[in-house]
Amino acid sequence: GDGVYEVVLILNGKLIDLDGHIRRLERSLNEIEIQLSFNLKIFEPIINRLMKMNFLKNGIVYIQVTRGVASRDHKYPKSVNASIVMTIKHINISQKLQKNGQKAITVEDQRWKRRDIKTIQLLPNCIAKEKANKEGAYEAIMIMGDGTVSEGSSSNVWLVKKNQLITREANFNILNGITRKAILKIAKVKNLNIEERKFDIKEMLDSDEVFITSATSIVTGITEIDGKKINNGKIGSISKKLRDYYFS
Repeated sequence: GDGVYEVVLILNGKLIDLDGHIRRLERSLNEIEIQLSFNLKIFEPIINRLMKMNFLKNGIVYIQVTRGVASRDHKYPKSVNASIVMTIKHINISQKLQKNGQKAITVEDQRWKRRDIKTIQLLPNCIAKEKANKEGAYEAIMIMGDGTVSEGSSSNVWLVKKNQLITREANFNILNGITRKAILKIAKVKNLNIEERKFDIKEMLDSDEVFITSATSIVTGITEIDGKKINNGKIGSISKKLRDYYFS
C-alpha cells in the first residue's frame, strides 16, 4: 500500500479535470512523504504522448507513484527514487449507464482512518466491489461504525431530499473526489441547495434520489439499495440535470 494513484478521464481526446487530479496526487504524495525531484506538470505532455501513441479518444489514464525499490523494511527507505507507472485504457464512455440507473448494496467500511489519501491500499475496496458484483450490483456503499455512510467502494455518494443536495463533508472519512468537486461547483453555479454533512442508512433509503460520482461513473443514479427502490426505481430529475450539466 506504500504508494498513491490517480485515474483521469479522457473524453473526445481531452483530459478531464487534470489539474484537480494532479493537485490531489501531489497532496497524497506529501501526506505519505514521497518526494519527487520534478514538477508534476511534466505529466501532461507525457499523457498526451501516450494518448497519441495509442490512438486514444475516450478512456482513462492511470497514474501510480510508489516509494521506490528498496530492501523490505517497515521504515521508509532513504535515498531511493520513486517508481512511476502510467497506463491508458480505451473504454466506451456511454451515457447509457448513467441514464439507466444502477443497483447498490451496503457493506461495512473496513478501511483505515486516512481515507482522504488516494493510496493503492485498496483491498477493502476490492472486497466490497466484488461483493457488489456477486450480488448483481454496480456499487457497494460503505457504512461506518456509527451507522453513517462514508462513500462507495470507488465513488462518492449523494442524496437529494426536498430539492436539497446532500453529500458527506470532505475530511479524513472520505476521498474528496475530483468529480465530486466538479459537481459541487456546477451545483453552486446552478443555485442548487447544497449541504455537506453526515447521513445514515435510513436517511439514504428514505431520500428522493441517490447518485454516485467518480471519474468513470461521472453522475450515475442509484435506483435500488439493498433491494429497496429509490424514487420508485427511476433516476430523479436533479441527478439527470447534473449529469447533463457535466457533459455540456
